[in-house]
Amino acid sequence: MDELYIDSVNHRYGDREVLSSVFLNCRVGEIVGLLGRNGSGKSTLLKIIFGETKPRFMHLKVDGRFTKKAYLSGKVAYLSQGFFIPHYLKIGDLVNLYTNKYKNDLLTVSVIKGNLKEEIGNLSGGNRRLVEALLLIYSDAKYLLLDEPFSQLAPIIADELKSHIFKFGKEKGFIITDHYYQQILEISSRMVLITNGCNYTINSEDDLILNGYLPN
Repeated sequence: MDELYIDSVNHRYGDREVLSSVFLNCRVGEIVGLLGRNGSGKSTLLKIIFGETKPRFMHLKVDGRFTKKAYLSGKVAYLSQGFFIPHYLKIGDLVNLYTNKYKNDLLTVSVIKGNLKEEIGNLSGGNRRLVEALLLIYSDAKYLLLDEPFSQLAPIIADELKSHIFKFGKEKGFIITDHYYQQILEISSRMVLITNGCNYTINSEDDLILNGYLPN
């Protein structure tokens, strides 16, 4: 089955239980929006799935095969909240490093095409964030974990990033977090709320109110 699946996730920091028997899945063709207040465990869950953080307990499968770290499958890419590519690397070299099947498509994107000889650290913060996201989206990864991809992006750059996510919306699976819930409502085919260490299916803004994420 074409699915990224994690179940029975338990994790704590010291005496504080952050995640308690959390379940999350994402199939190819889905854009799953992951909502939650600061400290609710959204980023922790993505790090556990990818393999950056070791939980107390979990079941993790990528396309039906159990694994302890999703990155070992070669099918999962993770965009962290902070910049992760060294500032001195040139964009043209990064395109060759990260992309294969979709390289020619990525080379037509203006922010890439116009900066191939530029070091990524010389871009504005918004464009650097966009380029890092594009390198993962256009990679061969089947599932994308995007942690706050729209954070601090100007609206025009955020809209461009959304267009690229939609472009691959049927070929890949996305799990996306963001503090701005309207961005998640706009882009997601399905939404999940993490609150009090547990996960809840969200079908509308009314569900966000019911679960205490939004004020009544």
